Amino acid sequence: MAETSTIEWTDATWNPITGCTLASPGCQFCYAADLAATRLSQHPSRAGLARRNAAGVAAWTGEVRLNEQWLEQPLRWKRPRRIFVCAHADLFHEAVPDEWIDRVFAVMALAPQHTFQVLIKRAARMRGYVSKLDIYALEEADEWRDADHRVACDDDPNGSPAWHAQTAALEDALSAARTCLEAGKPLPNVWLGVSAEDQQRADERIPDLLATPAAVRFASLEPLLGPVVLTNIKAKAGAGIDVFSAFEYDGDPDEDAEFGTSVLDWVIVGGESGPHARPMHPAWARSLRDQCATAGVPFLFKQWGEWGHAAPAPSGTPGKYAIASAPLGSDMFPTRVVPVDHYPRQFSLFGGASVMERVGKRAAGRRLDGRIWDEMPEVAHAHLS
Repeated sequence: MAETSTIEWTDATWNPITGCTLASPGCQFCYAADLAATRLSQHPSRAGLARRNAAGVAAWTGEVRLNEQWLEQPLRWKRPRRIFVCAHADLFHEAVPDEWIDRVFAVMALAPQHTFQVLIKRAARMRGYVSKLDIYALEEADEWRDADHRVACDDDPNGSPAWHAQTAALEDALSAARTCLEAGKPLPNVWLGVSAEDQQRADERIPDLLATPAAVRFASLEPLLGPVVLTNIKAKAGAGIDVFSAFEYDGDPDEDAEFGTSVLDWVIVGGESGPHARPMHPAWARSLRDQCATAGVPFLFKQWGEWGHAAPAPSGTPGKYAIASAPLGSDMFPTRVVPVDHYPRQFSLFGGASVMERVGKRAAGRRLDGRIWDEMPEVAHAHLS
């Protein structure tokens, strides 16, 4: 956990829960599991949660851990900030009890000065939990009870002005959260997002996200391992959803209809980093940027990852290269990235294919077609300026 973060789309990380398991191919080389298995392996919050195999790939053991010492940390951070929740876990992992989630939501409700960014893969469980979230669940959490008790007992005439000011802020937060949840509205400072690495995972997770009450809904397509078309997310057999307009269609004009009022508010895209990183096709990132631009939805390009555009080299030059096939725009000829151990011959690039090279995260950078894309939902800066 850190009061600051180098992650491009947040300001701080908060890890009240740690531990996870692999959910899909995007998890195969999880950076958090690698940290838990190496540099943080002796830390009480990570010890025993992950192990490296003979190939040097780390994996979670399946155990999850509640870190009591960090639960109330956001309540002590005075400066408003964006906070990535459970950066080394999935808040809605099947092994995490509802009671732990209640406590996390209680803290988020008590800290309205912050914006909490919850990014997960277990979208169905998130939908079920958040859709039924009410004030009674939060009132049972220790953190809520402590705040309620402090407000009720704040009658000490010798208390410092700072103490009384903090107590008044807690009282306002308690009141606002009660009003919000009793009215069936989502907490305004909690953003909910899902991560997906390809079309299949986007189809599986985004419909549940759109059906979940949230102030802001976002998708993190990182590590991006395949093309994703957000205007045709498959919610059910034969039907598609345009996540930017909430329009559902199945090819029959008489059956097309509004899926609802929920839309995707923000899209993050990035390539994979780390020693086992897989390359991202430039066309996949460009397509998502263009989809967002057409819909007027904020787009943030986080990084290329370890792979960048290769400088020209003589054919056969040894190295870590990949051929990114020409984007032909046809389902019959999908874009692919094929790793090779040498710079390819010119005939391999026929039709407009390009060459990528493993150059390292820093050298690859985060420019897409010559510029940095750091767009955020407008509400992000309402109280973070």
